Amino acid sequence: MILTMQNIYMARVVGGQKEKWTKVISAQQGLLDLHLMDVVHYRDLIFLLIKRDWTVTYKQTVLGPLWYVMQPLISAVMYTFVFGKLAGLGTDGIPYVLFYFPGNMLWLYFNKCVTCGANTFIENRNVFSKVYFPRLCVPIADVVGQILRLLIQFACLLCIYFYFLAIGTPITPSWKIAFFPLLLLWIGGLGMGLGLILSALTTKYRDLNNLVTFLMPLAMYVTPVVYPLSQAPEKYRLFFMINPMSAPVEAFRIWFYGAGNVTPSMYAVSIAATCVILFVGLVLFTRGERTFVDVI
Repeated sequence: MILTMQNIYMARVVGGQKEKWTKVISAQQGLLDLHLMDVVHYRDLIFLLIKRDWTVTYKQTVLGPLWYVMQPLISAVMYTFVFGKLAGLGTDGIPYVLFYFPGNMLWLYFNKCVTCGANTFIENRNVFSKVYFPRLCVPIADVVGQILRLLIQFACLLCIYFYFLAIGTPITPSWKIAFFPLLLLWIGGLGMGLGLILSALTTKYRDLNNLVTFLMPLAMYVTPVVYPLSQAPEKYRLFFMINPMSAPVEAFRIWFYGAGNVTPSMYAVSIAATCVILFVGLVLFTRGERTFVDVI
């Protein structure tokens, strides 16, 4: 059983003064006791986990972080040829590279948050079985690390974006661009929530990992990543409305390009779904971490 940390107060006399001990490890916890303050206390560990992942990923590589720019850039070129030239799908007047690059960038970020969260218990079982620390630190470190990688891609996108502005391309950025950091938290929260739910389930049902690997690429095609929402068939519009990833992807295009359409109901459904999924994920993850060592 994995122990959790709760705050209690104990006192002893040291040199004539009382010294307070404020932390003790205990196995007692309620259903909604998520121990979020424990994560705050272990924030240095989150930083070390992020640093470790970056070091391992880019050690002995030639291009280093540039690989994260090449992936969405090459995908944007491929999507331009397949969906733009061959299939003839419109982009609401947005240049092809500006349309496909950010859509693929945001989807890769979401995909990584889900898959990294889903593999938390499996990939870290050796560490989790030997030492105590808040297990939630690992998926949080994964999400923050993915944000840093996305910012590298975003810097490349800005170079392309300012080029098209300089040549007079009719794109109209909005002041809502200032909400871009919240957009990243929105997508990251949704991805981490799904990942936490899957991580709690995959401790007992290992074949769910194969299902996630199969479904995630398919889920991209029911999200307006390679086509605008205006191109979606009317009879299937409801599926795009209830897809919580549709609103943030389309919102990015509205804020940066002035093209797209997201209704207030889509925002409400997506934000509500994100909050519910994240909360359920935290509850299931916290409950699962107590017994996963006995199961995995």
